[in-house]
Amino acid sequence: MKTTWKDELSNIKQALLTGVSYMIPFVVAGGILIALGFAFGGIFVFNTKGFAADMFAWGKIAFGLMIPILGGYIAYSMADKPGLAAGFVAGMIANNQGSGFLGAMIGGIIAGYIVIALKKIPMPRALAAMLPTLIIPLLSILAIGIIMTYVIGTPVTWLNVTMAAYLSGLSGGSLIILGIIQGAMLAFDMGGPVNKAAYAFALAASATGNWGPMAANFIASMAPPMGIAIAILIAKNRFTKDERSSAGGCVVGGFGMITEFAIPYAVKDPTRVIPSLMVGSAVGAVLSYLAGLSITAPHGGLFVVFLANSPFMFILILLVASCVTAGMLLLLKKPLSKEEFEAAE
Repeated sequence: MKTTWKDELSNIKQALLTGVSYMIPFVVAGGILIALGFAFGGIFVFNTKGFAADMFAWGKIAFGLMIPILGGYIAYSMADKPGLAAGFVAGMIANNQGSGFLGAMIGGIIAGYIVIALKKIPMPRALAAMLPTLIIPLLSILAIGIIMTYVIGTPVTWLNVTMAAYLSGLSGGSLIILGIIQGAMLAFDMGGPVNKAAYAFALAASATGNWGPMAANFIASMAPPMGIAIAILIAKNRFTKDERSSAGGCVVGGFGMITEFAIPYAVKDPTRVIPSLMVGSAVGAVLSYLAGLSITAPHGGLFVVFLANSPFMFILILLVASCVTAGMLLLLKKPLSKEEFEAAE
């Protein structure tokens, strides 16, 4: 069966999501270790010795692997195990040359196609055993090295620098539009592909030294479960017994920046819950940008709030976003009827 361009686009999209999924554990664990290093060792922990400095170093190592992991597993998704070597090398080159996330994404996709093409080369039986361990890795790394260094490197690095400058120069209406889009995306599918795309944007910005989008990402990701918990606390008669019993989990999810705690509520009542979460998160992201918030950690929720440039303002905006989410839920969700409430009990 012939593959259409729509099939190819779908495969590329799936490969990008796979790369981001494999990258996130390195980002989260590394970011939290870096934050703990700062917490226990002070702002100049990298110039000290001891356990805090070691934690900081381990976190930097894990965090530094995110771009190679991204490139490697994009290629893996497209070409299976033979794609790993070329994909990792593409990601490492992107990391070193400054083309960053974009370079790793493009390089991982190209590496995947290179390996797919190499796997189709007819080989004598005597050489077939060498194909996955020698021939494909050697030729694919050579090819992707040439492409990344002489073709992709300069233009994508320039694009990265230009985007970073553009983001740093945004103000007023542009920041409001960016906040609305980013916040709504983060709350739309709560850990799904749309959420991951918005998170990848914040990570890409942080890689260039702009941590503003990450602060917006934090607040927009924490507001959905916290808003649901507040709504349950205010109006229990709008939620079933099972939903009320999970309110504590929503508080924990909000504190820990785990948006997925809101998913069960969205699944039960998507037409009311999802729009409410999107509005609250969009408001939080917009206010974060307008307040000039930044946070130098990729994950961790309130446990790393001391890394924000203004922890008090961060918490205040989070509360506002959560209350907006709760208000929208109470506006859209009607009280359960007596029969529904008794059945839920």
